[in-house]
Amino acid sequence: MAMIWWQQLVLVMCGGALGAAGRFWLGGALPRILGEGFPWGTLAANLIGSFAIGFLAVWLEGRGPHALYWRAFLIVGLLGGLTTYSSLMLECLLMARSPRSAMALAYLASTLVTGLLLVWLGTRAAATLRVPFPGP
Repeated sequence: MAMIWWQQLVLVMCGGALGAAGRFWLGGALPRILGEGFPWGTLAANLIGSFAIGFLAVWLEGRGPHALYWRAFLIVGLLGGLTTYSSLMLECLLMARSPRSAMALAYLASTLVTGLLLVWLGTRAAATLRVPFPGP
């Protein structure tokens, strides 16, 4: 069992590196093509990831024991490195299809509102702790 976990971990790390590289590329290429006034790379990563995670979650069902490894590499690793927004969307969809459907909207709203609040609090905390960088 420990060997399976380590194998999955390696696959997650490899997929994550590729996903992060894809996000980096999208973040640089799309603004050059479409303009700098909007976060095109982030939008593209989130939308591509949302479609891909939905597709892969269904496509990998019933694919046998190797699906566990593909899931680790593609869903957790590659798409996790590209975007965690796709995971949020899949979790909301799965909740909406389950007896916990009422919880889906609460989960989505709390994630977005609390996330925005925490980003703001993080920027405020960093601003109060900022020490001037000593120049050369």
